Amino acid sequence: MECERNRQAEIYEFLKGYTESKGYPPTVREICKAVSLSSTSTVHGHLQRLEKKGLIKRDPTKPRALEIVEISVPKKEMIDIPIIGKIKKRLPILSPENIEDMFPIPLDYIKHDNELFMLRVSGQSMVNIGIRDKDLAIIENTENVINGDIVVALINDVITIKRFFKEKDHIRLQPENDSMKPILVDDCKILGKLLGIFRSFK
Repeated sequence: MECERNRQAEIYEFLKGYTESKGYPPTVREICKAVSLSSTSTVHGHLQRLEKKGLIKRDPTKPRALEIVEISVPKKEMIDIPIIGKIKKRLPILSPENIEDMFPIPLDYIKHDNELFMLRVSGQSMVNIGIRDKDLAIIENTENVINGDIVVALINDVITIKRFFKEKDHIRLQPENDSMKPILVDDCKILGKLLGIFRSFK
């Protein structure tokens, strides 16, 4: 009897630890492996007893529908970041007409109060620093940039992502690709500064 209680406690502690670290419960077979039991029916018996004690809740129709009663995993608060499509002339970057979709990101990842938007990268001009075609660039909506910042610039109604340098009598927008030359302009509109990249491997 003492051995059975110890095994039940072992299963319960594994359930708690697994659920806290993964955010979802283990399957019965994963429990078997963790506590060195070969019989799934034995584990089911322990789970039934844990449920009767009010320590867990289960949905028998679903393999992972198990809830540790004392654990209440807080849901992350999300924020929707607009994905900018084609820029309409003379409209602010975050005008509804420019937004093609929204992208949810956990609020914990946002470290400042400025507005953010996302742009889909086109081309390989920044490939040396790991920014690739079709990546989603996460941009801080600001005009305040310094030399060396990676910026989103608007030149003749064309958006480009380059490294920014304010030089003596011009602005240099420097690609991070050895085969490409810098863009030299008298002036340009800065739409924002790069904060990060999202890439899908699908």
